[in-house]
Amino acid sequence: MENRPDWTDEQWYAADLTSVAGVERLRFFPQVVASGAGSVLTTPEGREVIDLSASWTATGLGHAHPDVVAAAERALRAAPGGSVLSGTHPDAVLLARALCERVEVTAPAGERRAYLGHAGTDANDVALRAARHVTGRAGIVAFEGGYHGGLGASQSVSGLHISGGTTADPDLTLVPYPDVYRPWQDSAETLLADTLARVEAALADGSVAAVLVEPIQSDGGVLVPPDGFLAGLREATSRHGALLVIDEVKVGLGRTGHFLAHHAEGVVPDLVTLGKALGNGLPVSALVGPASALDEPAASALMTTIGNPVSCAAALAVLELLDDGTLAASAARLGEQATETIRGFAAGDRPGAAHVGQVRGRGLSVGIELVRPGTQEPADDLAAKTAFAGWSNGVVAYPVRGNVLEITPPLTITPAELQTGLERLLAALDAAACGEVADEDVAAFSGW
Repeated sequence: MENRPDWTDEQWYAADLTSVAGVERLRFFPQVVASGAGSVLTTPEGREVIDLSASWTATGLGHAHPDVVAAAERALRAAPGGSVLSGTHPDAVLLARALCERVEVTAPAGERRAYLGHAGTDANDVALRAARHVTGRAGIVAFEGGYHGGLGASQSVSGLHISGGTTADPDLTLVPYPDVYRPWQDSAETLLADTLARVEAALADGSVAAVLVEPIQSDGGVLVPPDGFLAGLREATSRHGALLVIDEVKVGLGRTGHFLAHHAEGVVPDLVTLGKALGNGLPVSALVGPASALDEPAASALMTTIGNPVSCAAALAVLELLDDGTLAASAARLGEQATETIRGFAAGDRPGAAHVGQVRGRGLSVGIELVRPGTQEPADDLAAKTAFAGWSNGVVAYPVRGNVLEITPPLTITPAELQTGLERLLAALDAAACGEVADEDVAAFSGW
């Protein structure tokens, strides 16, 4: 932009506060970024920061990945219209076909369809409508701590963040997600059995259209469920004539060491939603399911720029980059590096070590739970202050569920970059634990 002001980082952030709507700000520190490359972000003043968030996984293959940039630029220059509403174009057709081939659902490949949307929010919205349409039922079972969207119907079935004027869906039943990371609870086997029994009870009267679940609950605290959880949901939904909808928006597409996170259990869902990393920073989402659920009613999920060629081209490039499994395998290795580093820190005697409770996750979806020393009491304020100090220290990481720092860097991050980012974050935890971040420093950043 030729006439962009030559402002400082502080000036850009101040201008944001007086121009960008507050309803779309989820802020933890005064983050302003002018550019990005791979796993490194650069502020307007030229300060380089390691990104351990990948924009909540939305830039999962790294900022400005050259293959994605080339695909989007080609589509932008060709410009074959703006959507798939009243006509189609090759990139939309190829993307839909690629998704139907790669995402296994209960319908055979030739009877699958892909809805192309803008974000996980609308993909989950359409999934809910599809489940209700095909079953003729209204009920939805979802899980406490789950997050399925920031607006409308998908927000109304989210167990984590039903706020801001959005009320719970009247036909929603929330069930506790099996959190095996609470040492004072029953065994994983007992917890799993209790969770599945609650789902079974909700399904029993035949009024439930679908069970909606994240294979790893990210914003709810990076919770990996016990083995058999998804398989148990699959068996129960099949027996009661409900659909199993798996929300892969945040943890899918290579992040957990599998192409999709639910592949760890080998289950086959009825509907799968994707988003965030699918466009690597461009707005695109997808829902894959049976034609019987997604072909009718015609023209019932309309947004003017859905299936736009630029986002579709970017998504195709992302799928091609994931095809050989190299990035997923790297995510598994790097995840082990991250957990070993954090656990090593927790076993030491630095100021922040005693505040580390559980370290959990799978692949490059890692959570650091912060607690009061010697207790299991959540230390939400410490997580907020650590994130704030991290930004000053040259790293981006955000809290989830109040007291869990989430580590979700681009899958393309190098081992050295990951190590440097973690060291900066753990130094920020030390600083926060020593009282170097004041309450007033974080007061302006309400977070969740």
